[in-house]
Amino acid sequence: MPERSPYLAGQRIAPEPVRPGISVSDLVRRTFLAYNAARLREACRLLSEKMLQDGGTVGLSISGALTPAGIGISCIAPLLRAGHVDWIVTTGANLYHDTHFGLGLSLHQGRPAVDDVALRADRVIRIYDIVFEYDVLLATDRFYQEVVAAPAFQKPMASAEFHHGVGKYLREREKVLGISESCLLAVAFECGVPVYTSSPGDSSIGMTIAASALAGNRLILDPNQDVNETAAIVYEAKRRGTSGVWILGGGSPKNFVLQTEPHLQEILSIADTGHDYFLQVTDARPDTGGLSGATPSEAVSWGKIDPTRLPDAVVAYCDSTIAIPLLTTYVLENVAPRPLKRLYDNREAMLEALRDAHLQTRVTQMLPPGIKPPAKKGPGAS
Repeated sequence: MPERSPYLAGQRIAPEPVRPGISVSDLVRRTFLAYNAARLREACRLLSEKMLQDGGTVGLSISGALTPAGIGISCIAPLLRAGHVDWIVTTGANLYHDTHFGLGLSLHQGRPAVDDVALRADRVIRIYDIVFEYDVLLATDRFYQEVVAAPAFQKPMASAEFHHGVGKYLREREKVLGISESCLLAVAFECGVPVYTSSPGDSSIGMTIAASALAGNRLILDPNQDVNETAAIVYEAKRRGTSGVWILGGGSPKNFVLQTEPHLQEILSIADTGHDYFLQVTDARPDTGGLSGATPSEAVSWGKIDPTRLPDAVVAYCDSTIAIPLLTTYVLENVAPRPLKRLYDNREAMLEALRDAHLQTRVTQMLPPGIKPPAKKGPGAS
């Protein structure tokens, strides 16, 4: 018989019939065999068998209106508690709408085919097929107005510090209201997970901060701190193990988690090879040239992804609201909870390590050829 082609080395497609009571893990393994179902199966395996092993650091970016659909509470919060997401970049809008849940405000299932003029007249807001009262916005705005006015917020700060403070307020409010399932920001506060926003002015939270500035409020969300802190997280991750990025959607949050590597290599002149793992769930096409649809191989050309790890990169072209519950369930079923890294608590130490590495490279660049920079003195050295 002729030798079998290596292209036929893949698992034979011979699934068992789906039966009542099948677990999500078995469903994914046995029936997600081709097309984007197979990519989603690959994403499940990449997360559970590689990204979350050996203490790897995982950064999650979130775009699109996921928190109004309850994804923050149903999926992302359990991942944080289990130690499966270590830092987050998302839009201000996602954090604003997450706040509704922490304040006990109601969002409702609706229909996309409605009369929006009639909704406006009835003071009802619509996000596709989610509807809620206009007063939900006003109540959330009042909450942020109170937070921004507090003495602890009268200074420039990283968005992670701001969101950590907001999460603390929300957790206390949830206790008073008797809310059992905490919102994303409250859980991130409890777990020490830093939450950044790549576009601080692009939400009702940012508008509230801007309006407060007109009256003399001194709060500024400093993008310089955000850029350096996120790069410091990745620098520390690569020194201690691996760095994986998990991208839901695309947009500005996707770029913010990925640009950490160009910031290290290109701007700070710190030698590195790129993130080790890349997982994206998106509905964006690559051929339009937009970042949302840009492939991991394109990211290699920027230094964002380690080229030697490219075979592990996965892109599943799927609605995030379908993919994230399946991914979350698969991971929780197959990966034991990991110790919380509490990266928020270690921001200063990680930033100091990044600063030392950058200054060392600057000294090296200024020395004549063949001359080595002096070693940094340790504690107690004279």
